[in-house]
Amino acid sequence: MIDLAALSSLRAVDTHGSVIAAAHALGFTPSAVSQQIKRLEKQTGVPLLERVGRGVILTGHGRHLVDAGARLLTDLEEVESGLHDRAGTVAGHLRVTAFSTAMRGLVAPVVRDLLAAHPALSVALTEREPWDTIDLVATGQSELGVVHRWGDVPISIPDHLESRLVYRDLAEVVMRADHPLAGRAVLSPRDVLDEAWVATPESTICRQWLTRMYAGTGRVPRVVHEALEFDSHLALVRAGLGIALVPRLGRQPLGDDLVGVPAHDPVPTRDVLAVHRRSMADSPAIRAVLTALEER
Repeated sequence: MIDLAALSSLRAVDTHGSVIAAAHALGFTPSAVSQQIKRLEKQTGVPLLERVGRGVILTGHGRHLVDAGARLLTDLEEVESGLHDRAGTVAGHLRVTAFSTAMRGLVAPVVRDLLAAHPALSVALTEREPWDTIDLVATGQSELGVVHRWGDVPISIPDHLESRLVYRDLAEVVMRADHPLAGRAVLSPRDVLDEAWVATPESTICRQWLTRMYAGTGRVPRVVHEALEFDSHLALVRAGLGIALVPRLGRQPLGDDLVGVPAHDPVPTRDVLAVHRRSMADSPAIRAVLTALEER
């Protein structure tokens, strides 16, 4: 009989590229992962890993076992979720991954309240960008992810994941209170054509949205400063180095020296989605987190 725990370890080695990285992801020691895979090789009677330089890769037999065993692991996860559903208890360990502003403004307070209400539940939080979060959930390295989708900027979600809208966020154009446009009720891209922008790097979803806002103007935003964190954007704007498009979720107070002006044509909104594997749809713990996020 194939040891399913050992099969999970083999899949983790395939996903992470080494025994050490797999052990870190699973919360085991490298020695424990190696022993599990050796036990699996003894059970199957075939070599599953081979050394390449200082690392390891799956053999052809190992690749077949991981590919064919994926359905078994999914079925087991579904059975476990159904069992917890029958018991009606919110328990177990969840790995939750989210982007930074959602972590501050949404996930942290929700998890605090959930842990207080359900002592048998434990949660580990990790901060990642949306694309990385989806990959972690899709490959079984996280049970639930919180990602964002700006307007019509697409984000690809694999078929074996479910997504649910849990929050709708709005971004505003943040500028110094003494800026000539600070008193406007709303701003359109044409109002800020010549402004200097503080923005996230070009590869990010937020930057893609800022660029799309300028569609039809014949121009692109004049980005003069780049920073990953919106807190840094506010600091740069406060120093008079430009304006920034900053979402409300997880945003620090603007104070008296900054103002947020609503934008229109288009309105910069982003959907906050929670994603999980379909095999965990019946998990009371997953449902409890989803409900808490929606009600926040």
